[in-house]
Amino acid sequence: MEKKLHSLENRKESYKTSSNVLKSFKYAFSGISYVLKTSRNFKIQLIFAVTCLIIGFSLQISLSDFVILIATIMSVLILEILNTSIESIVDLVVKREFSSLAKISKDTSSGAVLLASIHSVIIAVYIFVPKIKLLF
Repeated sequence: MEKKLHSLENRKESYKTSSNVLKSFKYAFSGISYVLKTSRNFKIQLIFAVTCLIIGFSLQISLSDFVILIATIMSVLILEILNTSIESIVDLVVKREFSSLAKISKDTSSGAVLLASIHSVIIAVYIFVPKIKLLF
């Protein structure tokens, strides 16, 4: 919790839009870094992503399949970052009180990540199974 507060203190003027492009990139990388440090699911998804890329290289999948694989991986990671953002905003608004609307918001955003993850498994099966069958 202290990490969250410390991170927030560094951005006291976060309500403003940065006029400096380099600062904007710094803020974006800070957000990615935050999710990487605090989200167990993001780390798990990165491990699966790297594993899939290694399998893709090993099976010598086509360039178009690599593009599909990377796009699928990115969609899951992007949704996980958005999920973390939504959960943080909800926590900020409701504090420590229960809210059925907050629950809906958090559940639906995590549901979007779940659907993207299921979709990524389907894509991986579509790409990898034919290549694996050729090995046997």
